Amino acid sequence: MNVGLALDLIGTFVFALSGALVGVRRDLDLFGIGVLSVAAGIGGGVVRDLLLGIAPPAALTNQLYLPVALAAAGIGFLYHPGIGRLSASVRLLDAVGLGFFAIAGTLKALDAGQGAVVAVLLGVLTGVGGGVIRDVLVAEVPVVLRQEIYALAALIGGVAFVAMREVGVGKPVAVPAGVALVVILRMLAIQRNWQAPRPRR
Repeated sequence: MNVGLALDLIGTFVFALSGALVGVRRDLDLFGIGVLSVAAGIGGGVVRDLLLGIAPPAALTNQLYLPVALAAAGIGFLYHPGIGRLSASVRLLDAVGLGFFAIAGTLKALDAGQGAVVAVLLGVLTGVGGGVIRDVLVAEVPVVLRQEIYALAALIGGVAFVAMREVGVGKPVAVPAGVALVVILRMLAIQRNWQAPRPRR
């Protein structure tokens, strides 16, 4: 299994699990939780692949994606009381999924021959796509539209990853460093309430 696929599958699992917890919080049934998990888990990657001209997307041709997403849905459905407080768990899982998907998207775009700017932007899109789809399906304003540090964390992580690759840092170091940077920035933004300015009411 190559690095890009591993990142994609980890991101799929984490975002799908976050989707399952949102579904539990919204009192959806098993089918609804499964739909929300799959949409959150593969949505960002599908959009990225289509923009890269990969059709059909990897999530629809590789037999691993759907079972991974459904496994996360099952875990969320059965074991949500043990995962902890749902709101805190969703935020943490969302940050981890953002990190894995942002770097996976950036790496896949680079491997497809795209330049640094396009690669970073596709990484951001991959990172935020699943969360946007998840939130829209449960009629919530997507996190990326109300907490700018969310997308900014993916952007900074993607830029750092590209910079490391440009100076010759290998994937075994650059990938986890990029993921960790995104997750740390996102969690700090949550803990310290870092937000973009808003209009006064």
